[in-house]
Amino acid sequence: MAVDKRITKEFDKLRAQKEYEILMMRYDSAIREVGTKLEILNSELALVSDESPISSIQTRRKKDASILEKLIRQGNEISLESIEANLNDVAGIRVICSFVDDIYEVARMLARQDDITVIMIKDYIKKPKPNGYRSYHMIVEVPVFFSNEKRPMRVEVQIRTVAMNFWASLEHQIKYKHDVKQAEKIGKDLKDCADTIANTDLRMQKIREALKAPEGSEFSNTTEGVLE
Repeated sequence: MAVDKRITKEFDKLRAQKEYEILMMRYDSAIREVGTKLEILNSELALVSDESPISSIQTRRKKDASILEKLIRQGNEISLESIEANLNDVAGIRVICSFVDDIYEVARMLARQDDITVIMIKDYIKKPKPNGYRSYHMIVEVPVFFSNEKRPMRVEVQIRTVAMNFWASLEHQIKYKHDVKQAEKIGKDLKDCADTIANTDLRMQKIREALKAPEGSEFSNTTEGVLE
């Protein structure tokens, strides 16, 4: 998007301030706090239940240009206070799980921690975006301790399956290519792929449940139907 030069200069002045650098450090610290919590949960479950619900954890802090773009798009003022008050996704963590049930289990375990405050939840698995995007989003607030204060910091946690992440990565690449030919057709194909991936995730979940069921039970005999 084209950005007014005056606004760009205003943001450049903001970025040059020591306070901006400190704020970004705080977001980095919040990412580490939440990331550590998730890693501990995964390590515990791997020992207790012989299963690791989390396949991988990816972290990122929003780029300066993206911070500016979102402030402008939302009509927010360009200031440190505005960034903290209006942007919930400067600090981001992406959790990749193998199965859909793992997504909700990880979300429940994180939300149960007494120093985590859940600010917002957007469940794009139960209610996908029109383009087919599926993921579970949480905005959480975590206290971060610094040398002379404790500050509540917000982190966006996205939890999705490996298949959902594969689709989202490809869609993201196409979204930011400005010279895509047959964009409408590609969009429809992507939506079809998203639906196929969702069905595959559900079938894989059923297979997993069938394998866990006691031998001879009614559910253990459903694997054959799932694989048809």
